[in-house]
Amino acid sequence: MASFLETTRRVEFVETDMAGIVHFSRFYIWMEQLEHEFFRSIDLSIMEKSADGTIIGWPRVAAQCRFESPARFEDVITCRLKVQRIGVKSLTFDVEFLRDEVTLARGTMKTVCCQVGPGTDHQLQSIDIPPLFLERIEEYSPDQHSAT
Repeated sequence: MASFLETTRRVEFVETDMAGIVHFSRFYIWMEQLEHEFFRSIDLSIMEKSADGTIIGWPRVAAQCRFESPARFEDVITCRLKVQRIGVKSLTFDVEFLRDEVTLARGTMKTVCCQVGPGTDHQLQSIDIPPLFLERIEEYSPDQHSAT
């Protein structure tokens, strides 16, 4: 079962302003990309399609990020995602971005498990998290990861 993901990324020029500092909005994009990578790491997707055409997805209902130090062009950033909470219908992730163990930003993102039925109505309906996900995801415990 998974509760944690760590990866690195290099800041690209397109992600910065004229001073070479990462624009704050990129951290939200990186948070979402990290969430997608977490799901891929457990052989799932944030858009799981069932045989009947129903799609299970995870729209965000809340996201926040606190910025502590600037990230700059060419920096190599460590990105960490932890499953903070598993609710009946939602997942809450804590995210941290670091450069050489200096915290650049910390965020939290809450997503709700929803389904969209086949056809043209495309109405989102929140649902209990299916066993397929619950069997692979667990809440983070510091005891599991002594390096963080």
